[in-house]
Amino acid sequence: MPERTTDASIIERSRREPELFSAIFDRYFAAIHRYAASRIGTAAADDVAAETFLAAFDQRDRYDLAYPEARAWLYGIATNLIGRHRRGEVRLYRTLARTAGRDEADHADRVTDRVAAEGLSPGLARGLARLSKGDRDALLLVVCAEFSYSEVARALAIPVGTVGSRINRARQLLRKTLGPAAQEAMNHG
Repeated sequence: MPERTTDASIIERSRREPELFSAIFDRYFAAIHRYAASRIGTAAADDVAAETFLAAFDQRDRYDLAYPEARAWLYGIATNLIGRHRRGEVRLYRTLARTAGRDEADHADRVTDRVAAEGLSPGLARGLARLSKGDRDALLLVVCAEFSYSEVARALAIPVGTVGSRINRARQLLRKTLGPAAQEAMNHG
């Protein structure tokens, strides 16, 4: 697609040829991700950026074609998603404050027990429990299910680039946490 093609014309054509919407993603993903990361951190920005483009794709039939550039529209979607994300975090913190008597390691211990029972070392299981849900899901689909990155992207409804960054981040954290033992386990993915 030529670089001079307007966002509006791409979105209009993508209504009939959905694959063309990838040009909008290619043009704006990095900027939306940077914006989200500056507001809520890198890990959450992966999800918000991916969700932004998923929502935009789903809403492309309602895009106002009078605006040749989609930048503001995309940032608006991202901002709404960031707002929801922050409200969810606040609810989580309030819940944790109400249950202050409970040890937050309980969840990690349950995951460790379950994963260790299925054959992973307790150290690796604890490392997996410390990963974000998105990072853990992506990594385990590659390592355990032997999915390709594109299969993980389809399974989790996220871009392939996000899969790569999630898996890379998960592997780095596990390597730091577990040292050489993690390297051996991660080489299977």
